Amino acid sequence: MLTEPMLTAPMPADAAQTALKRVSLAAEDLDGNRVAALTRELAAEWGVPALWEQVCQPLLARSSGRGAAEIAVEHALSEGVRIGLDVHRREPGRSLPVGGVLLAGAEQEAHSLGLHALAAALRERGRGCLHLGPALPWPALTSAVRRARPHTVVLWSQTPVTGRAYRLVRFARDFPHLRVYGAGPGWIEPLAAPVGHLGGLPAAVAACLAAQRA
Repeated sequence: MLTEPMLTAPMPADAAQTALKRVSLAAEDLDGNRVAALTRELAAEWGVPALWEQVCQPLLARSSGRGAAEIAVEHALSEGVRIGLDVHRREPGRSLPVGGVLLAGAEQEAHSLGLHALAAALRERGRGCLHLGPALPWPALTSAVRRARPHTVVLWSQTPVTGRAYRLVRFARDFPHLRVYGAGPGWIEPLAAPVGHLGGLPAAVAACLAAQRA
């Protein structure tokens, strides 16, 4: 019987260091396929939360993206991780119910890799979600909520340029029945009630699972 990884169980330090080196070398070789394969392998062994917080996030933070070579490496890393996360725990011909959880990137936010990690971590727990991708305009988010009627919305922001706290609070107040969360490092201004802030992937998974059980 397959057992689910603990949400907060960390990788041992030596395993994390080995994983960092393997994924980093694959990215430096611009081998996105190998990055994807390693992402799948590590997610299957340690679980998505541990992989994301101990391997993916440190490597992405380390990527400067300042020169042409660095940008290419960062793209190989990001694309490989995205592909690896997106195929993790997917079964051909079988889709999980969305479970009332909607994920999207904030308006004009081009990065949403953290949402792919959250979606993969939810699949790991046998749960689905409606993932609408990056850069969803506010009117489109409003329309999606009215059509899909989720009970939880997680909006990702990578930079303060897109992390407009006042706008997210206004959105949440327009839908008082929703549980609305801001995720990602872009929300540097305090998120006032009724919006919550998700500080990491384990917290995001726990919030989505709790909402689905409510």
